[in-house]
Amino acid sequence: MNYALVTGGSRGIGRAIAVKLAQEGYHVLINYASNETEAQKTLELCGGQGELLPFDVSDSGQTRAALADWQARHDGEYISVVVNNAGIRRDNVMALMPESDWHRVLDITLSGFFNVTQPLLPAMQFHKFGRIVNMASVSGLKGLPGQTNYSAAKGGVIAATKALAQEVARRNITVNAIAPGFIRTDMTEGLDEATLKKQIPMGRFGTPEEVAEAVAFLVSPQAGYITGNVISINGGLYT
Repeated sequence: MNYALVTGGSRGIGRAIAVKLAQEGYHVLINYASNETEAQKTLELCGGQGELLPFDVSDSGQTRAALADWQARHDGEYISVVVNNAGIRRDNVMALMPESDWHRVLDITLSGFFNVTQPLLPAMQFHKFGRIVNMASVSGLKGLPGQTNYSAAKGGVIAATKALAQEVARRNITVNAIAPGFIRTDMTEGLDEATLKKQIPMGRFGTPEEVAEAVAFLVSPQAGYITGNVISINGGLYT
């Protein structure tokens, strides 16, 4: 059985990715921090082809314990695909940004990437196969005002993606990032969509399913020679 872990899989882009990977035949591990109700909905949409795996990616001890417990219950198997999707926004201009908002965003998005990926790498290297997809953002490519923390976190993910890809390529492990623009999810609720759409050449927000399609390709055998790349899904907003 092929196992795929999707962090932040209870809603939005994470849910769409989990559902798509289940459709592709993966047994999906749906990670969430606290919203079990929404995570359960994701599992139902996966047709039961998965399981819930609750832990806070920003907590290294909790993350390692959850992954070790899963491994103990699945002797001889391993998680071959990981999608580091968990992340939050705490937008504010830097002059007014609480220090806690800086650390919380980086702890979940950037440290979360390390906390989840590092324990899974040895098994991928042993089996000489792995697929790692990291959710970045247009904010990490160009930086956006009011998102110094978010831009720093996503920019760090992009740099880490490029570095790790070179470390593990010889073991047939690919590491790529996806940088969405404005995608219609809970995270973009409250934004002035009518105004923002005018900045997008395609004239619309993207959908979580469009992002999920790209993830499904990157974890497929057909994408085995693609690594260290950042794929933008933004309707032409930033090229």
